[in-house]
Amino acid sequence: MTLRQFAGLGALLSLVTPGLAMAADEVAAPVLNSGDTAWMLTSTALVLFMTIPGLALFYGGMVRSKNILSVMMQCFAITGLISILWVVYGYSMAFDTTGMEANVVNFNSFVGGLSKAFLAGITPASITGPAALFPEAVFVTFQMTFAIITPALIVGAFAERMKFSAMLIFMGIWFTLVYAPIAHMVWSGVGGLLWDWGVLDFAGGTVVHINAGVAGLVACLVLGKRKGFPTTPMAPHNLGYTLVGAAMLWVGWFGFNAGSAAAANGTAGMAMLVTQIATAAAALGWMFAEWLTHGKPSALGIASGVVAGLVAVTPAAGTVGPMGGLIIGLAAGVVCFFCATSLKRKLGYDDSLDAFGVHGIGGILGAILTGVFAAPSLGGFGTVTDIAAQVWIQCKGVGFTVIYTAIVTFIILKVLDMVMGLRVTEEEEAVGLDLAQHNERGYNL
Repeated sequence: MTLRQFAGLGALLSLVTPGLAMAADEVAAPVLNSGDTAWMLTSTALVLFMTIPGLALFYGGMVRSKNILSVMMQCFAITGLISILWVVYGYSMAFDTTGMEANVVNFNSFVGGLSKAFLAGITPASITGPAALFPEAVFVTFQMTFAIITPALIVGAFAERMKFSAMLIFMGIWFTLVYAPIAHMVWSGVGGLLWDWGVLDFAGGTVVHINAGVAGLVACLVLGKRKGFPTTPMAPHNLGYTLVGAAMLWVGWFGFNAGSAAAANGTAGMAMLVTQIATAAAALGWMFAEWLTHGKPSALGIASGVVAGLVAVTPAAGTVGPMGGLIIGLAAGVVCFFCATSLKRKLGYDDSLDAFGVHGIGGILGAILTGVFAAPSLGGFGTVTDIAAQVWIQCKGVGFTVIYTAIVTFIILKVLDMVMGLRVTEEEEAVGLDLAQHNERGYNL
């Protein structure tokens, strides 16, 4: 090659190389997926819909008429409080991955840092998602709705007897010390404690339901029973509200489970299908168990069965097949029926609206059965090859969550009780929290 030819080739490469570099940059640069973005926006709205108005109506119908506004008010206030705390530091504590290393246990294995506090660095151009790419702002809001509904579920355990002021402070501290760390350990990715253990929790069986159910049980034990429980009748005052609320939860749960695929893809489609199957099976399972036991099926029973099925399939929705969803749902309906009725009666604790009986027990059952039915040999779509080993991992995750949540929740409640008191007075309880705490009535008849 002559000098002139070599110089010509060099000139040609100098022209081509920037183009190749630009092409590589274009390939590597993340591109917003409008379909996935649309699905995540929809899912986010559906999950928020689960708390307000879904859970507010579901719980509101189950309390006595003098307490309907207090329960709804708690759901609305929690929605506002957790939204702000999530922005200030919650999102960062849950999803900041700074300092995390695979299978290395350090401080960041338990909780994230504060590099994303006040949503630092999140702009309209910020994109997230492992495979599906959508705005990080959407992911922040989607996860915010999970953070909202989890403490709101706890309300059902101590309904009709906790001071509104104490409830607000408790929820803020509990969110900080319990919810955000558990979410980080399970969902933040490689380096999170439970993630590295291999715990399967697709949409929140551990993070949301076991967490809230156990906290609810501790709360109702610390506060004590409602005045007159269990001898005084405390029947739900408006089961129509409860059924409407359960229907809203059922519909909203598609965003909860299918949205956790973080994409409009086959995983989301299967999660939607198994959610519907499990919920239907649980509703029928509870209904027939009650029918055989008590002689008649009840509207409250089938509504509770619906929620039990939704809870149990939540950790499994992304990895189990249709038949796995059917078995999980049927088991949840029957098991939660007996736990929410017989167990509470035998042990004598006053879990007002069965937050532990449905969310705690249903979450534990679903988390363990996920280890079974995620196996491809049983129709699942996970990577489970050793069912016994995965079930043990699931049990470890359940055990850790139960112990951590119970201890921290107990400490928070006892400290608050000493500082400001948790319960309303007997007179206020007799009058009802609507008047005593908010100077309003749910009904002016």
